[in-house]
Amino acid sequence: MVPRASPTSSWMQGLDFPSRIFGESGGTDYELYEEDGEFVLTVDLPGFEREEIDLAWDEGILNVAAEHVDDERGRRKTYHRRYRFPKVVDEDEIDARYTNGVLEVRLPTAGSTVQGTPIEVKG
Repeated sequence: MVPRASPTSSWMQGLDFPSRIFGESGGTDYELYEEDGEFVLTVDLPGFEREEIDLAWDEGILNVAAEHVDDERGRRKTYHRRYRFPKVVDEDEIDARYTNGVLEVRLPTAGSTVQGTPIEVKG
């Protein structure tokens, strides 16, 4: 199980770049772990309707985007994040559900093959 992102230390608070790498720019709004041959991603998206959430899979990257426009209050709420996966995912078997403000995406792995180019280790 991959732990949620921890708050950045005080030396990183003024730096936008490290905070984004470690996930603090959107808070700890997601959890990602691997179990039983699949990745499970849950994202807290309260206030959005199912139709306002867009998911796209592109060569090892899951793109999650959502936009809600509240015309009465003149407000717009958006969410956008990309998740990269280290293993080959069976893209035809990806399943997503949105219930009570929580998006759950299940991404079955296609074997244990790790994506990337092999690098020779010399000694």
